Amino acid sequence: MELKKAAVAGTMESGDIMVTIEPAPSGGIILELASNVMQQYGRQIEAVIRETLAELAVAHAQVSAVDKGALDCTIRARVSAAAYRAAESTDYQWEAE
Repeated sequence: MELKKAAVAGTMESGDIMVTIEPAPSGGIILELASNVMQQYGRQIEAVIRETLAELAVAHAQVSAVDKGALDCTIRARVSAAAYRAAESTDYQWEAE
C-alpha cells in the first residue's frame, strides 16, 4: 500500500488510540508510541501496530500513536483506518475472525 498523505484515526478517549500515519520515502516503519500502560503493554501495542502495517503492505511510514488503553482489536482497526485514509483507498479488506 502506497501512502500519499498524512492521516489520523481514533480519539483520545479512554479505551481508544489515536494513530497518525505519514508517508516516508525510506527507512521502514518509524514508530513513536505514547501510552498510559506503556510499562505493561508497550511491546504488545508496538507489535500489533507493526503487524497490521505489514499485513497492509506498508513498507515505509512515520507512525505516531497515543494509546489510552485500547484493546488489540481497536488498535488494528485504527491503524487500518489511518493507513487506508493515508493511501486515499477505499478498497477495504475487512475480515471477520
